Amino acid sequence: MSKETKDIDIKVEKTTSLTSDDVESLSLSNTISFSKQDKDDAKEIFYHDNKLSSTLNARIITMISLVGVIGTGLFLSSGGTLATAGPVGMILAYVVVGSVVAASLMSVAEVSCLSPNEASYVSHAEHFVDKSFGFVIGICDIYANIIPNELAAVSVLMTYWTDINPAVFITIFGLTIVIVNGYNVKWYGEIEFYFGIIKILLCVGLILLGLIIDLGGIPGDNDRIGFRYWINPGPFAERYTTGSLGKFLGFWKAINSAVYAFSGIQNITLLAGEIDFPRRSIYRASKRVFIRVFGLYIVMIVILSMIVPHNDPLIAESNGTASGSPWVRAISLAGIKVLPSIVNAVVLTSALSSGNLQVVKASRTIYVLASKRQLPKIFLKVNKHGLPYVAVGFTCAFLPLAYMAVSASSSNVFSWFSNVISANTLFSWIVMSVNHIALHRALRAQGFSRKYLPFTFLGKYGEYCGWYSLFFAILFLLTGGFPNFIHGYWSFSTFFSAYFIIPLALVLFIFAKLVFKSKYITPNEVKLKPLFYDVQARPEPPFKKLKGLEWLTLLWA
Repeated sequence: MSKETKDIDIKVEKTTSLTSDDVESLSLSNTISFSKQDKDDAKEIFYHDNKLSSTLNARIITMISLVGVIGTGLFLSSGGTLATAGPVGMILAYVVVGSVVAASLMSVAEVSCLSPNEASYVSHAEHFVDKSFGFVIGICDIYANIIPNELAAVSVLMTYWTDINPAVFITIFGLTIVIVNGYNVKWYGEIEFYFGIIKILLCVGLILLGLIIDLGGIPGDNDRIGFRYWINPGPFAERYTTGSLGKFLGFWKAINSAVYAFSGIQNITLLAGEIDFPRRSIYRASKRVFIRVFGLYIVMIVILSMIVPHNDPLIAESNGTASGSPWVRAISLAGIKVLPSIVNAVVLTSALSSGNLQVVKASRTIYVLASKRQLPKIFLKVNKHGLPYVAVGFTCAFLPLAYMAVSASSSNVFSWFSNVISANTLFSWIVMSVNHIALHRALRAQGFSRKYLPFTFLGKYGEYCGWYSLFFAILFLLTGGFPNFIHGYWSFSTFFSAYFIIPLALVLFIFAKLVFKSKYITPNEVKLKPLFYDVQARPEPPFKKLKGLEWLTLLWA
């Protein structure tokens, strides 16, 4: 997005460089009468001293979004999910959560394509709902992303190889994160792109290896497994009690783990202020990332359920080391000697990659809140490459929290961090849903329809994605810590990590209301016309048509 404050009152001509959808959107926008105030508001919304770099492209933003989701939730904590719910219970949990993720992603993408702002749904909450609401989700996002859960995972992963104090490795990887994020966002984007390729290759390799193990293709005494573990010890694990209720509770507990595994998928819209042609890039990335992530997750989870029994002692009662990773365990059970170390090494790069993204997300949210005068203006300082180095430095100052995991209870610390991330992810989905609902209420109140949006999903039915996501995100959040209410399972740490986001959001909202004295924005007061004007004033060219073998780039870009 351009960093200059310029006159955007330009004439839009329909040319063959635009797609039919673009032409229709522009045609609709041309039927709107724009006032000088609408144009001034558009300048204020999209050109408000944005000094951030605009060097990222669709290829990088797609990969950043992809690698931001595929992390320790899939590779490390999926063993606990399998032990909790059983093979079928785990698959059902991922499918249910995946449907909510799809609705949330379509909701935030539709709003972001209309208003591609930095910090995405944080800015949207202020524009469509209430300034205080935007402040709340901004602070909650910062709070969740300065928790270095991925860096803490390093202490778990490194114990697979050595007894050296994990603090040494946390220091090394922590400094690496600081270096990668401390100079130029393009460096970060390119590094994440190649990290992403490594992750995808790992996923494909694990899928093929899992099939070979399951079909008895490993030399030695390994016979064909098939769906043996679905029969014995069974398709569902009983948790907290016995019988059907115990199986349902196991499945519902796995929901929280699945949410953590999908956390980060909303980051597709995070860097909207640092992308060239943000509307088309966000739309393409949203479609591709979800299909790839959901497809990979379901295939990998199904294969995992076939090659490791859910009552295996190393995953059922994890000792807090990477040997409890279900993938490492499956390879060890097959008698393969070297491969577990290779898998663990790639998972280590995955943790580093996701840790990088946390720093990016927290720092950009800090920058946006500072630009709105809700945080000190010192956070607006950027270097010559457009990187908000003060905000990045502040975020990195919390990386030492990962040292909490340097103890015999490292797995517990990682679990607490995971619960915090899951709770905040659900709160983020709630905010995305509310923004989407507010947008459509404003459209109806001001006489517009979904056809005026530059990009949409599911046609006229896309309007209900926000309601679907809102209902289940609230349900998951309220029941996320339900084991604490079962006799004998109370734990203050797990209760706190599961529900602290609720009182935090309420306190922050009351504080913001008192300080900013903001008012709820009614549907008629939402500034829609400036957004439509920006769509008309800055049309984005379509992606070029791929020729020959260029279609292979769709596998990663």
